[in-house]
Amino acid sequence: MDIILRVVAGLDIGKKLILACRRRIEADGRIRKEVQRFGTTTRELRKLCEWLQEWEITHVAMEATGVYWKPIWNVLEEKFELMLVNPQHLKKVPGRKTDVKDCEWIAQLVQHGLLQPSFVPPVEIRQLRDLTRMRYKFIREKGSSINRIHKVLEDCNIKLGIVASDIMGVSGKNILKALSEGITDPVELAALAHRLHATTAEISEAVDGHVTEHHRFQLRMLLSHIKHLDETIENFDNHIADKIRAYEKEVQILQTHPAIKQRSAECIIAEMGTEMAVFPTESQLSSWAGVSPGMNESAGRRKNAATIKGNRWLKRILTEISWACARTKNNRLRARYDRLVKRRGKKKAICALSHTNAVIVYMMLKKHCEYKDLGVNYYDRLRPEAIKRYYIKRLQNLGFNVILETVA
Repeated sequence: MDIILRVVAGLDIGKKLILACRRRIEADGRIRKEVQRFGTTTRELRKLCEWLQEWEITHVAMEATGVYWKPIWNVLEEKFELMLVNPQHLKKVPGRKTDVKDCEWIAQLVQHGLLQPSFVPPVEIRQLRDLTRMRYKFIREKGSSINRIHKVLEDCNIKLGIVASDIMGVSGKNILKALSEGITDPVELAALAHRLHATTAEISEAVDGHVTEHHRFQLRMLLSHIKHLDETIENFDNHIADKIRAYEKEVQILQTHPAIKQRSAECIIAEMGTEMAVFPTESQLSSWAGVSPGMNESAGRRKNAATIKGNRWLKRILTEISWACARTKNNRLRARYDRLVKRRGKKKAICALSHTNAVIVYMMLKKHCEYKDLGVNYYDRLRPEAIKRYYIKRLQNLGFNVILETVA
């Protein structure tokens, strides 16, 4: 194999130890390599940096192992050209497996140019990504706590979810707080409801249950936890708003899309960044996001294949945007969904629409242009003759004689 780089290093990363191999091609063509063990503390990482600088190493490759690579990346980022590599790309040929052999294998692969680095955004985008992902975790936790309240209410036979679409709305919170404080009179509880579609008699019947001190304790704890989560999510929103201010122009551009709002725009920028030069084409972005069609070809025949794995956080955002597009009206994206859902089903139609949205977002950020809808008749205009033949054939099958006349 051809040697692409002269002086490189490979790191095998663990929680406590780092095995580093530095590899160099001498002037006479001989290969010289050395392996050294380092700890994972900051002092040890500085020693690792100095050890690598002794040979004037240009490229350092490491395996993406959980979050253990992050502190190493932060220390070495300004000194070397770093490569974070997918573990699946480092499969070694059969034989003995040791940490020493792993770091030597990584160094050998990077020297021959056989490794494809993963996308690691700049530090500002990485910080924003940490915040948006953590906020999503707290939002999910809040949803789980609300489901626990539903479970407690069912246990004491309070049917609040029947008369209130959102039990954590103003009326629902008032009734839940009263229940947790020991108020059990159905009429008094029904009087706390405001602007519910149900009548007072229906609300009174729904909140008439068997509430014990055991249930009241659970409600108090859950309501207190949800209140704390609301405050935490609000703090994250404020902090993310400060961070995203540097990308205000990109956020405004993304929000011209009919299904992208402020929070979705923040998450997209946190995952993709704003510089699309790292993705040469829109196909590479959609593949990285995991919304590209799968490929399974053998003996010249293409078979059905699932979508490839990618950035699950970005894929989730694109899927949510696509579901929102399916609920809009009179635009090209809704037209695409309607065309696909008839013959492919909802989930496959949403997956295809996610791919379309990934391409749209890529173009909007790359060209810094606002979204421009192509119209609900866009796909009909692409193949007018095919559309005409289709409807003529359907009418003929129903027994009609079709004569077409062009409208001036």
